[in-house]
Amino acid sequence: MLLLCIALYLLSNIGVGVWASRRVTTSQDFVLAGRRLPLVLAASVTFATWFGSETLMGAPAMFVEGGVQAVIEEPFGSALCLFLVGAFFTRPLYRMGITTFCDYFRIRFGRSAELLSAVMMIPSYFSWIAAQLIAIGIVLSVVTDVPREYCILFSALVVMIYTLLGGMWSISITDFFHNLIIVVALAVLGVILWQEVGGWATIQQRTRPGFFRFLPHPTLKGWVEYLAAWFTIGLGSIPQQDIFQRVMAAKTEDTSVRASYLASGLYLTIAMLPLFIALSARILHPNLPGDGQLIIPNMVMQHGSLPLQILFFGAVSSAILSVSSGAILAPATVFGENIVKFFRPDLPDQALLRVIRWAIVVITLICVIMSTARDTNIFDLVGESSAFSLVSLFVPLTAGIYWKRANLTGCLWSMAAGLVVWLGCIWLETDYSPMMWGLLASTVAMAGGSLIRNTSAQSDPHSPDTLRY
Repeated sequence: MLLLCIALYLLSNIGVGVWASRRVTTSQDFVLAGRRLPLVLAASVTFATWFGSETLMGAPAMFVEGGVQAVIEEPFGSALCLFLVGAFFTRPLYRMGITTFCDYFRIRFGRSAELLSAVMMIPSYFSWIAAQLIAIGIVLSVVTDVPREYCILFSALVVMIYTLLGGMWSISITDFFHNLIIVVALAVLGVILWQEVGGWATIQQRTRPGFFRFLPHPTLKGWVEYLAAWFTIGLGSIPQQDIFQRVMAAKTEDTSVRASYLASGLYLTIAMLPLFIALSARILHPNLPGDGQLIIPNMVMQHGSLPLQILFFGAVSSAILSVSSGAILAPATVFGENIVKFFRPDLPDQALLRVIRWAIVVITLICVIMSTARDTNIFDLVGESSAFSLVSLFVPLTAGIYWKRANLTGCLWSMAAGLVVWLGCIWLETDYSPMMWGLLASTVAMAGGSLIRNTSAQSDPHSPDTLRY
């Protein structure tokens, strides 16, 4: 019965995709839902950007082992990201009427910046998508006892089909219903466990001292690691296409900003529920087996009623499908809009739509291979994806909007230096976070490249940067 209900639920998403496909006539309809989403759908689709594998499985596993400081990256960093997007980035980008982040780099810095940003952005999604596929594979494997690899293949096929059919229209409609299910399921499970645990006093007694400590120990390394946790998703996910296309799909600029704020508030509150559920499961059932990422699924399977199992596993599948679909669409869009059109600027819109759909197929296949070949936990995969964009794209994006002297030279230097230093520090296994060294290098390169080029441009009136501005 449980398996049948989950299978019907997953297949219903394809039905939504078929319905949504009727509303897709142009690439803008496919990528940004025609920029027609009202506040409810815009907030729902923005909230669902990352409410998937890391929130429901990765972060709870980290929380029960390391306490509050182990989950600064997620969910606190994700809520920070959504707030900052609404406060500082949505309005200037929405007014430009662009389709991708890389379009911004072309308009602000030039075509070479567009191409390099696209080349860097696309692979940053592979770890993220692989994390979602691993999570849905784990969930279905727990329910069905089918090997995880087969579960990954089935779920990837479902996500790919309904994304291919309706694009952002499919994603926005399914996200709305997914969110309703996930909120109800987590709330019901949370209330049941709160009563079983016996309230806050019992939780405090059963956790170690310092478990709920929010600030780090007062050492330089402690603060650097703490800030790195905030920055990984809090800043690193700002220059990513999945959050951009969800925010930009709103029908007006004000709607887009309000949707970001609402999504941030929803994330900060609802994302606390999986943490509480995992901690309660550890307190009530300390002998639950194996992988910490399975603590909530195992608890529900072994100790939950059938209605609760149907509700919970449907909700988990909902959340992960939401994240997966948007994450697959994002790099496919960038490939079509900023790589294929870079070399073929006269490409007809219908041909572009076909390119994006074929890219969805190829990207899904790559990520299926990654998710079955790599043995890395969900939390690390998501962090790896956000760190990639933080060290290469965040500084050029922010400087381009808020620093008038930022130019093409600074942009290219910043992208390259941040990525090279980050990878070098990972290889050297530095004591301090490689991501922080990469972010520092990106910032210095942006400032140095822009100032040096501005100085030379003043003495050379034919400089590209002089001509651009």
